[in-house]
Amino acid sequence: MSEPRELIEEKWLELEAECPSDERALRVAELPAKTTNGPLAIGVDQDGNRHLLLPVTSHQAVRRGLDGPVLVLRKRPLEDSEHYQHYADLGCLRSDLNDVFTTLCADVLTEVNDHQDNPLKALYRVIDRWKALFRSSGAPLGGDQVAGLYGELLILTRLLEIDASAHRLWKGPFGTQHDFAGTHTAVEVKTSSGTTQRRVRIHGLDQLLAPENGKLALAWLRLDRTSEEGDDLPDLVQLALRRCDDESALLTSLASVGYYPSDNPHYRDVRFVVGAENWYAVDDAFPRVTRDQLTIPDDRISDVAYTIDLSGETPSPLDGTAVAGYLEDLIREHA
Repeated sequence: MSEPRELIEEKWLELEAECPSDERALRVAELPAKTTNGPLAIGVDQDGNRHLLLPVTSHQAVRRGLDGPVLVLRKRPLEDSEHYQHYADLGCLRSDLNDVFTTLCADVLTEVNDHQDNPLKALYRVIDRWKALFRSSGAPLGGDQVAGLYGELLILTRLLEIDASAHRLWKGPFGTQHDFAGTHTAVEVKTSSGTTQRRVRIHGLDQLLAPENGKLALAWLRLDRTSEEGDDLPDLVQLALRRCDDESALLTSLASVGYYPSDNPHYRDVRFVVGAENWYAVDDAFPRVTRDQLTIPDDRISDVAYTIDLSGETPSPLDGTAVAGYLEDLIREHA
């Protein structure tokens, strides 16, 4: 059987290709997920909105509170020539969010397979997890934060093009030493926007310390803001989600850095193109401050931050072959 997401998407496309027999009819297809009340199903209504249908008993109530503008949850009876069945109907009212809704439905399908005796409880569990994931506790990301996340996602999408599981190499959202890390290879990403200077801000004594018996590269990107060309942050997020094999895990990482899809309208007016990109091997010739260079105990020093100017002839940037080697080593170590 196909993976849940692929299966659901395939059936939805088949339903959308059908002509409705009645303007009030809901075109329905069963899913291979059995419950004590019958199989799950999906549907497409006369407006083209997608629905997930979980069979419930006639006396079961459905939770209130999801009433738009994106998701609607209600109880509805469906009848054909042979059956009459009540369903918990979860509908998506925005076609531009169909991809995200499909992922949510795939999570429900997986959860129901583990809790066939209580599909409604399984639905609530998934909805509650997604609510927690998308709930924003603060303001949207600021300008420098948007540029920084954009730069990391650019590198991530390149890794995902090689390996759909490469999002596991993205460590930056969780406060680790480097933005991307395998066993012996790491990459630190720095972005500049609104300036032509190649100056990067380093935070701490470990940020430019290579993994033990390993190697570290610093990727510097100059992002130029544009009004029409380039991509905005939500565009890049969608590209990463399409390429990765675990959208929920990637969404969790994004939430950890303060990015929530509910804030997308805030980011739509900011587009970037890469004006320049240089990668550097962080070795003994690279200008940096690390704890092993200190002449006094490092527990006496804290909150270290400094700026490196990379505009001179040295250090010299890596060529394309060497950059590709870092990406390939990351993938190989992850595998």
